[in-house]
Amino acid sequence: MIHPDYERYLSSLPEPSTAEVMTSLDRRREFRQRALDQRGPLEEMADVRDGVIALEDRTLRFRLFVPPVERSGALVVYFHGGSFVVGDLDTHEALCRRLSVDTSLRFLAIDYRLAPEHPFPAAIDDAIDTLRYVVRHVEEFAAPGTKVIAMGDSAGASLVAVAAASTRGELALAGQVLIYPTLGPEVVTDSSHRYATGYLLEMAQLRLDYQAYLGEWTDHTDARVTPLFAQDLSGAAPAIIVVAECDPLRDEGVAYAGLLEHFAVPVELLEAEGMLHGFLRMGHVIPDAMGIVDDLAAHLRDLIGDA
Repeated sequence: MIHPDYERYLSSLPEPSTAEVMTSLDRRREFRQRALDQRGPLEEMADVRDGVIALEDRTLRFRLFVPPVERSGALVVYFHGGSFVVGDLDTHEALCRRLSVDTSLRFLAIDYRLAPEHPFPAAIDDAIDTLRYVVRHVEEFAAPGTKVIAMGDSAGASLVAVAAASTRGELALAGQVLIYPTLGPEVVTDSSHRYATGYLLEMAQLRLDYQAYLGEWTDHTDARVTPLFAQDLSGAAPAIIVVAECDPLRDEGVAYAGLLEHFAVPVELLEAEGMLHGFLRMGHVIPDAMGIVDDLAAHLRDLIGDA
């Protein structure tokens, strides 16, 4: 059942429509403005530092968040959501600050390349190469020997799932955290029908965004496109998966948790009752939306062996 505060919020919104005629730049401006309007006051940090990661043939911007009270042991590398098309370091800054403060962990947010200017597999390459760089140069962002956890929401969670699967056996990730992940362009579930329209994430818009993201790539059975088609996940990093009860993507997150369990990967599934897709960025509008963060923080401590 949808949370009462969400019912009131949804009733204040205009009728949903696709943005097929909008340019990617216009969509990014609209998403950015909405995100900044909804984020509320920013958590105070001990330090916030912007910089660039120099990869072999490109550079990616990052923003490092250091919490006032820091728990040693892990650095969280964060990939923002936005259907592979929108989102940036600013749109998810409030969320990264809140998660960093509540978990007492450093967060390193990554500004990966977006479609349609950079179609598949650019974002995946960015995620994989970033994790390789951070694991091998962790002292640039935290104390030497610090463990690395990969985390993302929505499209960013998809990137984390693919990167964690692709680098298993290569990188010793301490964990992967998938927050309401999208796991393929043609995944059909009960929740994708029940909450297809009118619940903030519009499935028609998500399909358009997948078209922009994939470009000329047509093989949707590729596990990099649809992680639910992965043939082997054994040895992947332990996972925490967060789903929202009233999210069209809820069931695929649950299904991926089951797939990880099938390959004997430790996984914790957390469900936010009454919440919608993107709820962790709605704390200022829906105060109860942040209630699950305490559970997430506790499970993160378990991942790094600091109960």
